[in-house]
This record gives sequence, C-alpha cells and structure tokens, in this order.
Amino acid sequence: MNLLKVAISAAALALATLPTLAQTPSTLRIGVQEDPDMLDPHKARTFVGRIVFMGLCDRLLDITPELKLVPRLATEWGFSADGLTLTMKLRSDAKFHDGESFNAEAAKANLERAMTLPDSLRKSELASVDKVEAPDATTLVLKLKRPDATLLAQLTDRAGMMLSPKSLSGDVTAKPICSGPYKFVERVQNDRIVLEKFKEHWEADKYSFDRVIYRSIPDTTVRLANLRSGELDILERLAPTDVKSAQADKSLKVMSIANLGYQGITVNTNNGEAAKQPMGLDKRIRQALSLSIDRKVLNDAVFDGLYEPMMQPFNPGNPYLSADFPVPPRDVAKAKALMKAAGTEKLSVELFVTNNPVQAQVGQVIQAMAQEAGIDVQIRSTEFASQLRDQQQGKFQLSLIGWSGRIDPDGNIHAFVTTKGSQNDGKYSNAEVDKQLDEARTIYDPAERKKHYDAAQKILLDELPIIYLYNDKRYFALRANMQGFVINPDGMIRLAGLKRS
Repeated sequence: MNLLKVAISAAALALATLPTLAQTPSTLRIGVQEDPDMLDPHKARTFVGRIVFMGLCDRLLDITPELKLVPRLATEWGFSADGLTLTMKLRSDAKFHDGESFNAEAAKANLERAMTLPDSLRKSELASVDKVEAPDATTLVLKLKRPDATLLAQLTDRAGMMLSPKSLSGDVTAKPICSGPYKFVERVQNDRIVLEKFKEHWEADKYSFDRVIYRSIPDTTVRLANLRSGELDILERLAPTDVKSAQADKSLKVMSIANLGYQGITVNTNNGEAAKQPMGLDKRIRQALSLSIDRKVLNDAVFDGLYEPMMQPFNPGNPYLSADFPVPPRDVAKAKALMKAAGTEKLSVELFVTNNPVQAQVGQVIQAMAQEAGIDVQIRSTEFASQLRDQQQGKFQLSLIGWSGRIDPDGNIHAFVTTKGSQNDGKYSNAEVDKQLDEARTIYDPAERKKHYDAAQKILLDELPIIYLYNDKRYFALRANMQGFVINPDGMIRLAGLKRS
C-alpha cells in the first residue's frame, strides 16, 4: 500500500510539473568570439558589444542589408536647406526598460551625454552638433556647426542608441537600461550576457524568444563544437578554415557576406613611452614591415583564400576605394633597404594579438615574414577587452586589430587617424590629414568627397599609422532549424523575425 501511495504521489508530481515544463522560456543562444567591453553605448568600442546592443538598445535609425537608412525610434527626418539643422520626428509609443516613456527630452539627454562625457567615444562622431533641442515630445532638433554628410549614418549605431535618462546618473555598465526589445538580466565576465524579452517594446510581436544568451567563446573550434552539439543556435565569425566542414554538416547552415571594415596593424606613433622606439618614430621602419608582408599568402595560409587582401580602410567594392593605392606586392629587398636607410638592419618589436586561434595564426605568419626583413616580432596575446584597454592607455607598440566598418566612409577612417579622433590609440597626428578628413565630412557629393579621402590616404599610406591587411568576410553558422536570420554587411545579428522551425 505504501508503494502504491509512492507511485501515485510520483505520478501526481510528474503531472504537476508538466505545465511548468511547457512554460519553460524559449532561449536563443548566440556564440560570440570575444567578451564585450563595457555595456555603455557611449563608452563602448567592441564589435561584439554592438551585437549585444542590437538586442538591448534601440537607436534612432537603422540600415537595411542594402545599406539604406530606415526608421527606428525616429520615424521621419530631414535637413534644412543650408544643411545646418536636422529635424527628426520620434515615435510616441516607445518605452525604456524601467517603464519611463521615450521622448525628445530623453533623446536630447542621451545625445548631450554622448557629446560631453569625458570618456565618451562618440564625441568625434557627433562633433558637428552644436546643440540639441526638444521643442515637443516627438520632435528632436540638432543644430549643427557645419554641414555633416556623416551624421545620419552615426545615428544608426551607438551614437544614436538611447538609455533611460534616470539611469544616466548611476553606473550604466553594471545594469544598462535601454529601450530595445530585450532587457538586461545579468553578465558573467568572459562567459555570458543574459537578456530577457521586454514585453512592452513597441515591436514586441516580432521577437519570438523569451531570453537571449550571448556566450563568449574565443576558440573557434570550441565555438563550432558547441553549435554542432546544440549548445548554441547561432555563432558569429565562423573561421574560414571551418566553412567547408560546416557547409557539409546537414544539422547546420552557413551564411556569408562581405563586411564593411578591415583588419590591420595599429602602430603606436605618439602615445607615451611605448611609442619611443624605431617602429613608432620612423615611417621607414613601418614601410619595411608592410613590405615584408605578403597579404595574398597570409590570406591563403590562414583563411583558405576566402578573405581579400587590402591596403585601404575601405572594403572591396566601396566607391571610396582608390585605384591609385593598390595592394603592394611583397618586397623583402626593399624592406631591408628601408631598414638600412633608417640606420638599422635588425630590431625587435612587440605585436599585441587577441587570444583566439585565428589571430594567433595571423600573428605567427606576420612574425615569420617580418623576420626575413630583419624585424623580430614578439607576440603578446591577451583577451580582447584587455587589448583594447592597453591600446587606449598607450601600452602597446603594434596591435593586430580590426574594425567592423560603417556605411559612411568617415566611420572607417576619421576617428582612427585624426589628431583628436576618439579611437586614435596611437595618437598619430598630421594637420593636413585632419584638414582633408574634416572637409570630407562637410561634402555630400561622393565624387568631391572622394578627392579629400584620396588626398588623406596619400599621406597615410606613406606614414602608415595603420597597416591594412585584409577584409574579413563575415561567416555565420546556424542550426538548421533556425529561421528568419537576415544577414547584413555590418555583421550585426538582428533578432527580429528569428525563430526555430
């Protein structure tokens, strides 16, 4: 009888738990290559951080896969005839995750914070804005110091992301309160970031998953193994060497697109004591390093020939790419001659790389090639957030690092090489480069703008504060049952429409 009671009780317990199981939140699991830096759109600079922000923080505008501007929090926009006033109409049905309404005053507070916060990385992106006005709840007015052809593109990204004004006085990074389709739950450093669906979002019906977990897995092999085992649903940056294997796996599907950015070597030319060495002080040494690298061989050896060599900050097919600056062939003899002219035949320099297998391999190939020209490259490896922090503080000589790219050419060059550029970690400075790139911002005609980029590039490709290497095509791998994923050249994972079949 006791056994019968136990059996009945067990059966009752099992039945009691069935509804709970049926209500288990559906979770989307995304594998990312690095752990993001701070989750504050005005201070952040990592690619993976932007991926997380796509779910967490709405922005004023967005871009389509065809790189056209489309509404988000702003529904309409237009410039005055003189190009000095941008007026935007805003949504009236958007809310922040703390329940506060989004309105023009909130947008004004965010833009002003991005423009004035001492450590804001959005300052140079919004440098043309003189003041921000909010004449009514749904009208935002930006008064400009000068015409700015780049401004709308900036507002599709972190400069246009909105945080709850009530959260701005606290530690935003500990618990970012945005207005996106998902709200922040927790972060475990170097492991995961968890978001939960914001049911009051104005577009909530387009988001199928109750939770999204971003898992930081630097090792590409481990990341792919987790996808194959079903521990992940999507991974970004599938390694090119794994593409054929993943394409042959019926449990997966692979999608790819040429991205908007570049990968290269940032040189510390003027940022503290670490710059006071031959590579930082003498452009001939930098020219020698560049000439020692065979970009095609690098691509074939590390990326199975799937990436494209490059020598400019603009991606292949970009209208601002100049035919005047082709990718140079490797020339070890000329590299040695430049070294000799600079007063040395051998030198040692430290190269910072991210601690993932692909970047390590790129560093090793560069190391072997540079050795033949008399440049002893010592590789220093660390996780990505630390690499960025040390770069900003000038604690580097060379850093192997890339940029995910922007739809406007200014976004790939101005912040990195102008004297006051917010991401000019090497503190390179040239007044003529500043002049040409500042003027390019004020010109709307592409042909006229290109003349200024060409003029700046002529100097930059001689002085080489950044040595461009290749364009890394974006490969995404998904479980075969994932539906609704729309690939975009900016490499972002947009969560709207994603679901399991």
